Amino acid sequence: MSTSDELNSYPHVAILPSSGMGHLMPFLRLAATLVQHHCRVTLITIYPTVSVAESKVISRLFSAFPQITEKQFHLLPLDPTSANSVDPFYLQWEAIRCSSHLLTPLLSSISPPLSALVLDVTLTSSVLPVTTNIGLPNYIMFTSSARMCSFCESFPPYVASKTSSGSVQFDDVFEIPGLSPIPISSIPPALLNLNNLFCTTFIQNGQNIVKSSGIIINSFEALEADILHGVNGKRAVDGLPPFYSIGPLLPCEFEKIDNSAPVKWLDDQPEGSVMYVSFGSRFASSNEQLKELGDGLVRSGSRFLWVVKCKKVDKEDEESLDDMLGFDLMEKIKKHGLVIKDWVNQQEILGHRGVGGFLTHGGWNSLAESAWHGIPMLVWPQFGDQKINAEVIERSGLGMWIRSWGWGTEQSVKGEEIGEKIKNLMGNNPLRAKAKNIGEEARKAVGVGGSSERMFKKLIEDWKKNSSTI
Repeated sequence: MSTSDELNSYPHVAILPSSGMGHLMPFLRLAATLVQHHCRVTLITIYPTVSVAESKVISRLFSAFPQITEKQFHLLPLDPTSANSVDPFYLQWEAIRCSSHLLTPLLSSISPPLSALVLDVTLTSSVLPVTTNIGLPNYIMFTSSARMCSFCESFPPYVASKTSSGSVQFDDVFEIPGLSPIPISSIPPALLNLNNLFCTTFIQNGQNIVKSSGIIINSFEALEADILHGVNGKRAVDGLPPFYSIGPLLPCEFEKIDNSAPVKWLDDQPEGSVMYVSFGSRFASSNEQLKELGDGLVRSGSRFLWVVKCKKVDKEDEESLDDMLGFDLMEKIKKHGLVIKDWVNQQEILGHRGVGGFLTHGGWNSLAESAWHGIPMLVWPQFGDQKINAEVIERSGLGMWIRSWGWGTEQSVKGEEIGEKIKNLMGNNPLRAKAKNIGEEARKAVGVGGSSERMFKKLIEDWKKNSSTI
């Protein structure tokens, strides 16, 4: 077979991400990885985007990988009063749902013909009927843990079995066969209200995810051994689509940004001495809680690098750090650490020798990145899947989860307690050793012959089979 024929034998895959950096980044990393494995890739970009950060990182991807083809998906205008939500990301999902019929001609026009479409789990119920109608295999990218995916699949039949006279009688724990139970307190609060838009779409997506051709998960066996080890045999017996655990997805060149200040500061710190603090791209704390957190960081006695976010979407963010935290606290912070508002390359920070711990909200991308670098975590869930993710981290031995802190939006945790827990994490040598071991296992998983590398090859082979039958 000639080189040209060999390249033509590789599948052509379209990728359809959703809104929000937490959903977008794993798709872009997947796109880059597929190109490196000789696949043809078409990225379907949604217009308009929700945030400036999304637009910038998409542009950097196309600059770094010109062989990736772009297809633009322009959304129809959405009347926000028609959706039971004010969250900009949920409204974007609803706009995609209302525009999903426009995907039929878009997907059909892509050449050469597609072997598969990889779509975000939040778009499953909207897009899966489209791919079914045109006979295109569809694969779900689940942008959270395998444990959360199992919950997503199990939630719709659970709700149906517990619904009486229009209301749901929830048990104290949520039972999933073969897994440890999930306390009702760990379930996203929005799912306890059947009238909530998030709950409605979550149920619809859970009902449809089981109809997909497969589920791609950014995880690996050492992190979720209880779910991923030998799981696909049982899933096949139960008629469920297979899991392709291909994580952790690795950072790529396009993620580098021009913000060297944090790295230069880290270069001057002793090895493993810095607590990195970030609560992701979507969560914005109240000024009261930010001040308590700042007080806790100072009280901990540890050096720290703190990335502050004060707005949910990054289009307007003019408030200064002095306004948010107060002049006196800012002066104390300058003696102990560095606090910034700018977007940072989190992978670069977590991989820096100066970082020895991570205070995080528990978003799955952050947890997977920390696992890759073997950094122990203090997880403080704020919303969504983050308590279920925190359970994964706690069970794997990769970090600590303080249950009494609840959801970040429920109560204000005092600086004195925050400082004490940070001190405990940074001084916990057994936890550091366990985290380092998880990092070594992550590298084995994606290395030659590793569990994730084998799954990735199987995924491409399955797409090749799709190509031969289309």
